[in-house]
Amino acid sequence: MYGYRCEYCEGTVQPRTVERESFKHKNGFIILEDVTIGVCDQCGNRYYSADILHTVHEVATGKRMPDRTEAVPVAHLKPAS
Repeated sequence: MYGYRCEYCEGTVQPRTVERESFKHKNGFIILEDVTIGVCDQCGNRYYSADILHTVHEVATGKRMPDRTEAVPVAHLKPAS
């Protein structure tokens, strides 16, 4: 599944298991934990399998229940004067 050439540089996409990866969906943000993603060994660009993206969609649309829900802090930045 991995080992292919990065679309942005001459690097190779390698599997990497990460503790947390966040995704923006039209219905909000989703965090997946202990997920294996593809990461370019040169530029660091991240790649996601269809299974990961389907899971994000299922959680965001309520077809799959999350393990838990966490609050996300939100702040406004005032423009520099």
